[in-house]
Amino acid sequence: MNGGPSGFHNAPVTKTFVFASGFLTVLLGLQGRSLKLGLLYQDIFQKFQLWKFLASIFSFSSTPEMIFGLYLLYYFRVFERQIGSNKHAIFILFSVILSLLLEILALAYLKDPLSNLASGPYGLIFAAFVPFYFDIPVSSRFRIFGINFTDKSFIYLAGLQLLFSSWKRSLIPGLCGLLAGSLYRLNAFGIRKIKFPDALLSIFSRLSWPSSSSSPTSSNGNNVGNVHAYSDQMEGGYPSAPRVPVMEPSEASVATLVSMGFDRDSAIQALVHARNDINTATNMLLESQSR
Repeated sequence: MNGGPSGFHNAPVTKTFVFASGFLTVLLGLQGRSLKLGLLYQDIFQKFQLWKFLASIFSFSSTPEMIFGLYLLYYFRVFERQIGSNKHAIFILFSVILSLLLEILALAYLKDPLSNLASGPYGLIFAAFVPFYFDIPVSSRFRIFGINFTDKSFIYLAGLQLLFSSWKRSLIPGLCGLLAGSLYRLNAFGIRKIKFPDALLSIFSRLSWPSSSSSPTSSNGNNVGNVHAYSDQMEGGYPSAPRVPVMEPSEASVATLVSMGFDRDSAIQALVHARNDINTATNMLLESQSR
């Protein structure tokens, strides 16, 4: 199991969020404000320091939390590649807002003026563990010192480290994130049918600083012309090798993804994207052999 191709290829929304989180964490840390981050009962209900909402969404309060948190956010870019940038942006917005509201309710219930919650995108990270548990299959199993592990175990261990990094301060935001992710999976409020306008999603593509090696992407994060792009980059007079035809995904494959919670359009897009990547690699191999 892996997160797919390295880097943020076809994951502009995740890339923007990761860079924003890392940048604000470092910036506020250099200003000496990292210890003042996190939601506190009196800051929300008495002093009304609304800037802490933004800080609690993006900025981690310590370097170890930032390392584990950004690693998990980077890994979970696989979901943006599966369902597309549009739906993943909805997932991020829903998870962040709902988990933040749940954290505020938890503070109102506890009414502890001295205990603040951990700062950082805990809600989004732990909401992503819900589809990670249900939709990402185990591909390998192994034993270490007589203990059974799977290739998913290391992601769970990183999540546990982050969840208990500050005990109650981090446990509450993590549980709020798990609840938000569960409600998204249950399609609460019909959230999985909502989409952003394509013009709005194109902003993330511009903000994500695409590398020159990346193939063109559409505004919803899907590949455009993967198979044909390579032929346009051929140099010299080498004869063209046989091309691998692009075929539509089978109904059985589409039905499998639909049963995992994808809608039909997203399932077809994910399968076509995966097929295009395989065909591109195959065509490159055929071209090299023909030389």
